Amino acid sequence: MAGYIALAILAVAVLILIISNVHIVQQSKAYVIERLGAFSTVWEVGLHLKVPFIERVVRKISLKEQVLDYPPQPVITKDNVTMQIDTVLYFQITDPKLYTYGVEHPMSAIENLTATTLRNIIGDLELDQTLTSRDVINTKMRAILDEATDPWGIKVNRVEVKNIVPPQDIQSSMEKQMKAERDRRQAILQAEGAKRSAILVAEGEKEAAILRADAEKQAAVLKAEGEAAAILEVQKALADSMRMLNEAAPNDQVIKLKALEAMQKVADGKATKIIIPSEIQGLAGLAATAKEVFNG
Repeated sequence: MAGYIALAILAVAVLILIISNVHIVQQSKAYVIERLGAFSTVWEVGLHLKVPFIERVVRKISLKEQVLDYPPQPVITKDNVTMQIDTVLYFQITDPKLYTYGVEHPMSAIENLTATTLRNIIGDLELDQTLTSRDVINTKMRAILDEATDPWGIKVNRVEVKNIVPPQDIQSSMEKQMKAERDRRQAILQAEGAKRSAILVAEGEKEAAILRADAEKQAAVLKAEGEAAAILEVQKALADSMRMLNEAAPNDQVIKLKALEAMQKVADGKATKIIIPSEIQGLAGLAATAKEVFNG
């Protein structure tokens, strides 16, 4: 009976030992395995069985892209201006073996390397260049860090300068300069608006003057056409009158009477001196005598 119990305990112990040495490596993970203290292999995704007491899992490594956000660090520019710059580093472990055995405390090593690289790059730039050359700084840092961390099994994908904080006095001067620039732009916009408004007003006045001139011209044309039509009607009436007189074969007295009527129309005009032929003067006296006879 005791033998059975011992066998059962042994079986359970063996089962526990086997289960404890079964490892499932998940996606985007890698396990570094040592055998008897020396590097043996790297387990990738899948089911793996570790040899008890001989093999051990040295490090479980994530192969995903990782982010390191460093606090602001003091750096000095080429023109001796001290500013605070904080950076963000995006990296990925590409070789688990090199990452495990290449450097002690790799995260701390990357942080120190990033700070040193940043100081070297900013030290070659003046303040104005530093504030306007973030893309250049990012590109240089990524290239230098990627090359330096390659023996550690690390690939630097991106480096971003997140914030640049100059000294307070320089920051105040920059704010004043930015305010002056905004005021200048606003003044330019207002001047352009006033100019545009004046142009629109001038164009409106020009169009109004053209319309008035066209209206006056049209009125003058209509007036001239009316006067011409009136003269034409008068000439037509005179022509009709002369035609009727010719058809009626008038005598000299009728013709002289018509001439007298014409002189009367002339007298109604603006002439200050009128010369009346002697024939018409006699006829006028005859007409006056005839009027007195008829009136008596």
